[in-house]
Parts: sequence; structure tokens; C-alpha cells
Amino acid sequence: MKLTIGSKGQHVKDLQSKLNHNGAMLDVDGWFGDKTAAAVAQYQQRLHLPITGYAGKRTLAVLNDEPRAKYLTFSDIQLAASELSVSLATISAVAEVESNGCGFFDCGRPSILFERHVFYRQVNKQDKDLAKTLSEKYPNICNPKPGGYTGGSGEHNRFGLACMFDNDAAIAACSWGMFQIMGYHFNLLGYESASAFKRDLEISERNQLLALVKFIKADANMHKALKGHKWAEFAKRYNGPGYKRNLYDVKLSQAYADALELMPEADTAA
Repeated sequence: MKLTIGSKGQHVKDLQSKLNHNGAMLDVDGWFGDKTAAAVAQYQQRLHLPITGYAGKRTLAVLNDEPRAKYLTFSDIQLAASELSVSLATISAVAEVESNGCGFFDCGRPSILFERHVFYRQVNKQDKDLAKTLSEKYPNICNPKPGGYTGGSGEHNRFGLACMFDNDAAIAACSWGMFQIMGYHFNLLGYESASAFKRDLEISERNQLLALVKFIKADANMHKALKGHKWAEFAKRYNGPGYKRNLYDVKLSQAYADALELMPEADTAA
């Protein structure tokens, strides 16, 4: 769930009541307007959460007193900005556009998307006969063509089945965490094995963010584009040639402008 400008209804009323219990002075009218956005941002700042001005899964969880050890903090954003020598607004824009919102499903397991065509490719490298056999018996997990997605935590069922045949290939075939980094990048990011990559990203969103930092640093041109706010070039290198179709460069530019409104002083660090 994501409550933001324009949201309305009982969920917004509940949010406003909880914010009031934490020091805000809002009319509990069920309308998410500028005053509610400002109250959310103030709450996030006080609780050392990433400052977004909207209430997503992370902010709602903290408001509900849920354990927060796995969740990203503002200090984590600061660390990532420092590691990449960019402003808080810059890394916040990337975190907003290039993440899937939360690094963990409600079941507590990391967010993943299992790519059956990548699993086929990984298995085929080692054993062509096995790849052929699996594609015939289990086309939903081993297939030359993309697809077969169940979405959400159901992806772990597909992943678990694939692990029974080739654990490393299964890890490599998933995109992991907030930033959906493919497992086959483990070596590029400095992990000794696919399993080490998986274990690290299972710990926290902080680790997932630091994996993103490693991924950006591994491509000098991507890093340079980010530092210069060359959003089209950054999106091309991060998202691939299809970035224009999904307007990633436009979204990054807007997210950066929005982040500057919340953290205007941060831009001086870039």
C-alpha cells in the first residue's frame, strides 16, 4: 500500500490519526493533501526514515510499531550518497524510481522475480541435456522464453523448485531486493558466490542499497551520468535500451526535483 497526494478513504484517516498520536495536528478527513504529506515527511525525518512525503509500506510498518531492523533508514541513504559522491536528493531519486518499493514481501522473505529464461540459459551453460529435460517437464521454471510469473511471494515457490535442480543457477535467475539486481551479477559486485550474494541481500534493505552502490560503481559511465544528473544516460545503462518506452529518464528527473523540495540543502553535495 502507498498513500500519497490524492489518496482518500479510511486508510488515510487511519494514517492521519496515527500521525496525530505522534505529534501532528491534522484534520482526520480521509484526504491526503499537502498538510498530510508534510506531516508524513516530518514523521519520517524524526524517525530517521527515508524522507519521501508519502506513506509506503516502510513508513506504515514503523507507525504500526512493527520490527524495523530490515527496513531502510535515512542514515543508509546518507551512506549510499557518500559512497557515490552524490547528493541525498540524487540517491533518493534513484531509490524512488529504480526500486520496487520494498525489499521484502509480507512473509519476510526478500522481494524477488524469477526469470525462467535466465534459469534456462544458466543451466544450459553447464548441461544442455538437463536444460532440455527441465524445459520439457517444468516449462514454468525453465524455458527459453520469458514469462510464467506468479508475482509477489509466489515467486519464491518457483525459485524453490528451481533450486532443487541447480541452486546457483536459480539464484542467478532471480532479480533480488528493492533494486531487483540480477543474481548473475554476484561476481561483478564482489561476492564470492551466488549464495553469498543471496545471504547478504536477505539481511536488510541497507544491504540491498549497498549492492546497488556496488552495481553503479562497477560501471564508470553509469556512475558519471548519475553524478552529472544525465538521467537519460543513467537510465539507458541501468534499465537498458527500453528505458525510453518506460520513461525512466523522465521519472528520474521528476523524482530528483521532488526530492530537492524535501531536502533542498542536499543538492550541494553533488
